[in-house]
Amino acid sequence: MTSPSPLPGGGEQCDPPVRPLDPALLGHARVTPADPVEAGSWQSFTLTYTAGRYGIDDSGALRLAFRFASDQTPLQFADPRAPGYTTVSASNRAVLECRYDRKGNVRPFDHTLAIKVVNGFLAEGDTITVVLGDRAGGSPGLRVQTFVEESFEFHVLVDPVATFAFQSLPDQPAAAVVPGPPARHLLGLPSMVAAGAPFALTLKAEDAWGNPSDRSDEVLTLAADPPLAGLPEKVAIGRGRTFRRLEGLRAPAPGTVEVTLADARGELRARQRLLVREAPALRPFWADFHAQSEETIGTGSVERYFDFARDEAFLDIAGHQGNDFQITEAFWQRLNRVTAARNRPGRFVTLPGYEWSGNTALGGDRNVFFATEGRPIRRSSHALVPDRADLARDCTTAAELFAALEREGEDAVLFAHCGGRYADLGQGHHPRLETAVEVHSSWGSFEWLLGDALARGLRVGVVCNSDGHKGRPGAEYPGASQFGALGGLTCLMLPELTREAVVAALRARRHYGTTGGPNGRPHLEVGVRVPARRCDRDPALGEVRTEAAEILAMGDIAFTGAGTAVLEVRVTASCGVERIDLFNGLHHLATERNHDGTGPRLRVLMAGAAYRGRFRQVVWDGEAGLAGARILDTRAINFFNPDRVLARPAPDRLAWKVVTTGNFAGFDLRLDQPEAARIALATPLLAAEVAVGEIGAGDRVLAADGVLPRRLTLARLPAGALSPDMATRREVVLERERDNALYARVTLEDGTQAWSSPVYLLCR
Repeated sequence: MTSPSPLPGGGEQCDPPVRPLDPALLGHARVTPADPVEAGSWQSFTLTYTAGRYGIDDSGALRLAFRFASDQTPLQFADPRAPGYTTVSASNRAVLECRYDRKGNVRPFDHTLAIKVVNGFLAEGDTITVVLGDRAGGSPGLRVQTFVEESFEFHVLVDPVATFAFQSLPDQPAAAVVPGPPARHLLGLPSMVAAGAPFALTLKAEDAWGNPSDRSDEVLTLAADPPLAGLPEKVAIGRGRTFRRLEGLRAPAPGTVEVTLADARGELRARQRLLVREAPALRPFWADFHAQSEETIGTGSVERYFDFARDEAFLDIAGHQGNDFQITEAFWQRLNRVTAARNRPGRFVTLPGYEWSGNTALGGDRNVFFATEGRPIRRSSHALVPDRADLARDCTTAAELFAALEREGEDAVLFAHCGGRYADLGQGHHPRLETAVEVHSSWGSFEWLLGDALARGLRVGVVCNSDGHKGRPGAEYPGASQFGALGGLTCLMLPELTREAVVAALRARRHYGTTGGPNGRPHLEVGVRVPARRCDRDPALGEVRTEAAEILAMGDIAFTGAGTAVLEVRVTASCGVERIDLFNGLHHLATERNHDGTGPRLRVLMAGAAYRGRFRQVVWDGEAGLAGARILDTRAINFFNPDRVLARPAPDRLAWKVVTTGNFAGFDLRLDQPEAARIALATPLLAAEVAVGEIGAGDRVLAADGVLPRRLTLARLPAGALSPDMATRREVVLERERDNALYARVTLEDGTQAWSSPVYLLCR
């Protein structure tokens, strides 16, 4: 509240209260066509605003705004033949000035077309007509956002009195964005089941942009090797449905089962592998802890959010992470009711929570989760929360947040997160509360955040989540927006699927993270063989109890007097495993490949981010020419956006458009004479000519200067597919008087990656 200002004579002048105009007198808007449109399709919309009783005065304005998450074509006014061309006119010929800004309005409606009346005015009944994607001059139109939304809103705001105080129309025009036809089919299976125990299999179809498609009516063939009891041979999802769940399947004996899905022609549509154990003490369960719904900056209702995670993303666990400064008390209470109602032990577990969204200088983003509902929310600010009744509960820095949670004994678990704002671990950390760092999300990959933690001697686990905004937790594709990666997943090793077990696993760091996607659920086992005393908690918290151990599991913290330890890693995946990288803290120990590195397949990868902040994209659009050999075939890797493709304009040339945001993308070339081949590469960052025959068992790495690593890597692989299984073990010389953080990074043949939580050996 602004303090009153003194008046001459000793009186006080108070700021006048803001009295909104009568919404019924602001006018109305409609959009045509209003029929459902296909996600990612090209359209032309006409929005007509009719002025209300107030009209719009000279220098007043109209705004047409779209949600932050929308990746539709940006609007432009200069080229009538280009995408997004937009025309604006007034029925009374008032002169209008137009401007488009990606952050031109209060979130979540960020993308904004601002229309200002600069000569004349509008009276009641006058209209402003906006043609979005005007095709009259040859433009292909406006491409609709690439993800579905039941009510895609054309949000109209008016400043009729020229005060720059915009008000939203009471009724907003909208259209439904619906999925396209199936482009692929996916299988959802547990990673591991007990022999003889019942489990479920889920099928779904996705369109080209990753939306579950309700247009799959073909009959498909299911097969399992060895057979699964209860598995039907023929199955259809059915038109009008986005998934089909088959219950009551059983694997009779321990082993590895491969399940395949084929069409009527016998063409393989999907493949997944299932581990079967006799009586596993711990089983892998999959989670996306971190995304948002439309109540904050995402898409779709919070109820739909959790239903999608459970049914269409095949998740076992989900959390919701709205930006704290946008969560009203009413929504916080509703969110808690929804997480309580959707929590079903043994089937689907939810965690209540929020994203503490402090500015970078104040500590950066943290994900906050609670073991129970009914806990208070401590915001970084009330930036978009008008009710100030609980302002005193705000924590404006990460250090204040940790102190408040510790002081009041909150049953909380926190992750350090890198999104728009990145977590600065130097601004605060609590060893009991902050149990993990998030190294991958839709924003990209952030191994440097784990490096920050290890450099500071912090003992944290690794998680990967989506931080999705498109209403698809657990199955988040980047679309055509600033996001450059698939949303990640976290795998937790649990004795049972309950909230208590999930929280206990997070505190014990019994989990690993992956970059997600169709093959994003490899089973990863990491162990360390060494005589040790395993701690019951982090010694940074004070006195600990220990027990003797010869084998340490992922997440363990232990004391040892040994000089060496054996790090063991085993991977079981649904596609080929390309390599395993082994680490001791910041020190890279070794790269173990699942091949000899001398085959006829050339792999070219581009990786990196521009910097730690929000606009970290690196554009790698480039081309390559080959001499001395023929290209037999090509395959793109991590080209997630259908607009950004790997093309072959000539038999010996390639061209591509791709971005990275800390992750990597690239391609494979299968060559007829690799030893004689030379490849010339040209990108905005790096250009080089390399003799393929000189690439041996190691990688050829070309690095570019930058705040964060940006590199182009060449390697050789066999012609055929790699084995989906890989195991390695390595003796590690332990360093004294410091933590030895032993962990693995796994890279699959299709470009998927996974990171284990470290085993922390305190060597004395």
